[in-house]
Amino acid sequence: MNDFSYSMPYGASRRPVMARNMVATSQPLAAQAGLSMLARGGNAVDAALAAAATLTVVEPTGNGLGSDAFAIIWDGKELHGLNASGRSPAGWTPERFAGYCKMPARGWESVTVPGAVSAWVDLSKKFGMLDFETLLAPAIGYAEDGFAVSPIISDLWAKGTALLNDQPGFAEAFMPQGRAPHAGEIFRNPALAASLRAIAESRGEEFYRGGLAKKIAAFAAEQGAALTVEDMAAHTNDWCGTVSMDFGDVQLHEIPPNGQGIVALMALGILSNLPLDQYGPDDAQSLHYQIEAIKLAMADTERFVSDPAYMTVSTDALLNKDYLKSRAALIDPDRAQQFEVGAPVHGGTVYLTTADASGMMVSYIQSNYSGFGSGVVVPGTGIHLQNRGLGFTLEEGHPNQVGPNKRPFHTIIPGFLMKAGKPLMSFGVMGGPMQAQGHVQMVLRTQLYGQNPQAASDAPRWRFVSDLNVAVESTMAADTIDALEARGHIISREEPDSSFGFGGAQLIHRNDFGYVAGSDHRKDGMAVGF
Repeated sequence: MNDFSYSMPYGASRRPVMARNMVATSQPLAAQAGLSMLARGGNAVDAALAAAATLTVVEPTGNGLGSDAFAIIWDGKELHGLNASGRSPAGWTPERFAGYCKMPARGWESVTVPGAVSAWVDLSKKFGMLDFETLLAPAIGYAEDGFAVSPIISDLWAKGTALLNDQPGFAEAFMPQGRAPHAGEIFRNPALAASLRAIAESRGEEFYRGGLAKKIAAFAAEQGAALTVEDMAAHTNDWCGTVSMDFGDVQLHEIPPNGQGIVALMALGILSNLPLDQYGPDDAQSLHYQIEAIKLAMADTERFVSDPAYMTVSTDALLNKDYLKSRAALIDPDRAQQFEVGAPVHGGTVYLTTADASGMMVSYIQSNYSGFGSGVVVPGTGIHLQNRGLGFTLEEGHPNQVGPNKRPFHTIIPGFLMKAGKPLMSFGVMGGPMQAQGHVQMVLRTQLYGQNPQAASDAPRWRFVSDLNVAVESTMAADTIDALEARGHIISREEPDSSFGFGGAQLIHRNDFGYVAGSDHRKDGMAVGF
């Protein structure tokens, strides 16, 4: 058995869920869709894909058919990593963006090739047991017959419509009555149902090389955008494996760049050199060390991480333990600092996790990036497109400078813990730059401080913003905040659900009888099992 404490110190009413088969997602209908696949004899991958497809319907404020995706899978024998993030259109030369001061956040000039549908195809082909039509049936049903919009999603929807109502196709698809749907209102998306059905029948071919791809490209051409049918057809995924970092007797695994998972690995490597075990999980000294380690890791990744084909500094160099020890030595235990980039060489979306009785575990994430993404919706398809192009920089000579057929820096990351060569925990924390910071907090709370997954999820979070600025949830103890401010951190208090800035966590932890799961109260998260 694990050594978790099952006390619930943060006042939340939820308790951890225990079962031999488990699904934890950010939306109850998606969790039920995943569980139904396990009940039909499917495995954890089937459950993950049914949940992921359903989320594109019931949580359009975070993902859709135009999203990207990443996954880490324990298949019972080994760990696999999948990078299903899309590349920029071939027409995206630096010259195309010469008139911009920064990368566009909305509209067609923020849209790269979507990868989520290809993730479903590749995962199903490699690991799945059920047919594609079965996996997508719950999503098609909710798109065709409708679903009741939850209060949290309704609020996010309203915020999205205020920003995006003038984007091509958005109002027609997501404001059928001239506004966002109210909480409890039934929302139907028959165009999306038709697209999902075409994807199911063609096993994704329709999306990348068929009629849907042609509709996406035709609308792009109509709007003067660069995305073409050739860009769609050229999309491929990478079975990229994982990169890892030891922390005590566990190893955190992340997807390698072009994602920010390396931030969490570097921060843990730095923290391995600091006396965190002398303090409690909510002690200001422990939080101070964590914040400073994240700052150091983020300074390096912002400078060096990009599509790996363009990186000038290797992942191995960034994860070198001697280098991380030297970075740890820069941390003042009594004072917050601003850190410069180091010299490693000389010279946050929706998240879900599933697990089954056979031992298979899946850590999966897919995202539009910012809420509804670019705001662009392809007419007659229900397909709204991400704005992952925002992840590029316009800085001349930077490895992440915008360019053709190139993957941008990504914030979405699935996490996975191993121990003694066996799977331990599949988990993730949504929310842009919060994700790597959340991974560090979840690992420390569950592995160093022995908190159960639900308590770790419920605990008040912090988020490094910039310079000396740190946002904390208003539920954090006042004396802890005072102690952080005394060390020079500039603290802003935010409500836990404020613009979803602190993310939403889903965790499944393996133990002797099966699994114990936690799901975030900040969203509509739910863990279910049998």
